Amino acid sequence: MTEMRNTRFVGQTHTGLVRKTNEDAILSLSEHEVWLVSDGMGGHDAGDYASRLIADMVATIPPDLGPAEKMHALRDAIQGAHRAIQAESDARGGATIGATVAVLTVSQGYFLCLWAGDSRIYRLRNRQIELLTTDHSAVAEYVLAGKMNWDEADQHPQANAITRAVGIPGELVLDKVRGETAPGDRFLLCSDGLTKYATFSMLEDILSSTPLDNLSDKLIQLALAGGGADNVSVIVVDVL
Repeated sequence: MTEMRNTRFVGQTHTGLVRKTNEDAILSLSEHEVWLVSDGMGGHDAGDYASRLIADMVATIPPDLGPAEKMHALRDAIQGAHRAIQAESDARGGATIGATVAVLTVSQGYFLCLWAGDSRIYRLRNRQIELLTTDHSAVAEYVLAGKMNWDEADQHPQANAITRAVGIPGELVLDKVRGETAPGDRFLLCSDGLTKYATFSMLEDILSSTPLDNLSDKLIQLALAGGGADNVSVIVVDVL
């Protein structure tokens, strides 16, 4: 656990119980107050490469940037990773390579989320959970149309069919949401290796009742107890 500026955080990634390789990557830049989860796709080596490249590119942003400068630096880093992954795909004969990304930054009383794919960012405020991101997936359209909720979408047969990711062919569009922070806010970044096993009510209960020091372990164990069929990554950030 690290304490820096106005935030504290914990983070962990786990291969799970079925897969042999962890294609997730996490990044915590406490001096920047930037946190990232990325979930690779494309099979052995390719998924690893994509998620790690995104994290490595974001890790190069300069420290001590203002909120607007930081947002532009994050966008530029992710877009740079997008182009590099596309070039690697071409070098491998057009193989599918890509990764989701979900980034949270906290600056001067505000938060910013950037994302592509189905890795998520939640906020717990006053013991109530809210999903700040919207999955770029086939089933998300059903949720947005009011035909099912996110818990039902996570169990849908097409739940893993994402429609946007870093590195896949075409232009990358990163979605964005921002807002004010309040003391006591708790943010959760995670890959879908957690959300396929954790309903909103389960996450709300755990995030409301568990001390920060124990949270990443508890969330990882929740996914493993559910079957651990995928890699699972979590970062929890508390605003002081």
